[in-house]
Amino acid sequence: MERPNIIFYFSDQQRWDTLGCYGQPLDVTPNLDRLAKEGTLFERAFTCQPVCGPARACLQSGKYATQIGCHRNAQALPENITTLADYFRRAGYETAYVGKWHLASNRSSYEALEDEENFETRAVPENRRGGYRDYWMASDVLEATSHGYDGYVFDETGKKHEFIGYRADAVNNYAIHYLHKYQGENPFFLFISQIEPHHQNDHGRFEGPDRSKELLGNFTPPGDMTEGEGDWKENYPDYLGQCHSLDKNVGYLVDTLKEKGLWENTILFYTSDHGCHFCTRNSEYKRSCHESSIHIPLIATGGSFTGGKRIQNLVSLIDLPVTLLDCAGIPKPEDFQGHSLRNLVEGKVQEWQECVFVQISESQVGRAIRTRKWKYSVVAEEDPWECPGADVYYEQYLYDLEKDPFESVNLVRNPVYRDIRGQLAEKLKECMKRAGEKIPEIRPYQE
Repeated sequence: MERPNIIFYFSDQQRWDTLGCYGQPLDVTPNLDRLAKEGTLFERAFTCQPVCGPARACLQSGKYATQIGCHRNAQALPENITTLADYFRRAGYETAYVGKWHLASNRSSYEALEDEENFETRAVPENRRGGYRDYWMASDVLEATSHGYDGYVFDETGKKHEFIGYRADAVNNYAIHYLHKYQGENPFFLFISQIEPHHQNDHGRFEGPDRSKELLGNFTPPGDMTEGEGDWKENYPDYLGQCHSLDKNVGYLVDTLKEKGLWENTILFYTSDHGCHFCTRNSEYKRSCHESSIHIPLIATGGSFTGGKRIQNLVSLIDLPVTLLDCAGIPKPEDFQGHSLRNLVEGKVQEWQECVFVQISESQVGRAIRTRKWKYSVVAEEDPWECPGADVYYEQYLYDLEKDPFESVNLVRNPVYRDIRGQLAEKLKECMKRAGEKIPEIRPYQE
């Protein structure tokens, strides 16, 4: 059997419920909805790290962020590990990357960034590209080299390429350019990393395509957002506009694959690094244990993922690296975390994980687990920028997701749930141990 081409389409900060197949009432994602209907939709998919850089480090390494020294942003992917792209290349695949990288620069503090470690606005050298060799059209910090409209990226030779027009369109066009260049001698692994629908930090807003507010202003706010103040009222239409632009571009990409006769032998994944709570849970947009931060869309189509399946099992972003390799017939590396979703959809596993594990950084040194029914989160007192983990954590949140899906009532101080907290604490410790962390002490909530 011919080895499949594999495409990983990655959005940034996209809530799962922006897609129609997850219940979005507006017609924001018709192309993705169609792919979900033809392929496999994972109802309960979650990030393992609701921060941009660490989530990307997990994907490229197959390990939890703390295992490779990438627990926060501005920590470069180690050069001495065997990455996802390395395994694909060894197996004879072409490797291509476009868009946002966010794994080349090192920052020792919030302010300090030494010139020799700063690739935020200049070309990423080959040794810091995580093994992607055949095609590269990317920027380490895409937000620093572009805005919603206009910007620049760099190719594999270090040459700067300026683009005009909407950013998501430009990134997608670079991926389509690769497909037009592709000669078909070997299968390809193409990683497309969009920055939409992430907010534009230097402008302090979400930058949707023109007319987003006009076209999508009649939205119905998700129930969790109305629990807090936040800035969703002014930003959500543009946020949905960004999501719509991604959907449109996925459609263009699929059209190109079909026109070139590649679609029937391509497996495509679509997901995001984390969600967005619009400052309703803390002072920024993510970095929390709440569903709005950790629940992500995940659609796969092609190969084993065809057939209109809807998977209810709990799955994690950390499951995707080994899944991608499995789709190419590459055995799971011994040091990779996670489980192949291909085995799950093919019914080859009798038991599946009963919870997903989340590491939280920058806003806190936090850890959380999510089961079908419970959300349980703990926090340490250490500096969240400097410290990847801690010896002692304090209980922070407990939610009954069956009764309280919008996480309105924190049960962590309710004595009725003492035994539940104890059971969840043991599950959390087991997850931390599997992630290579020291088993901590977990203490009751403190004021």
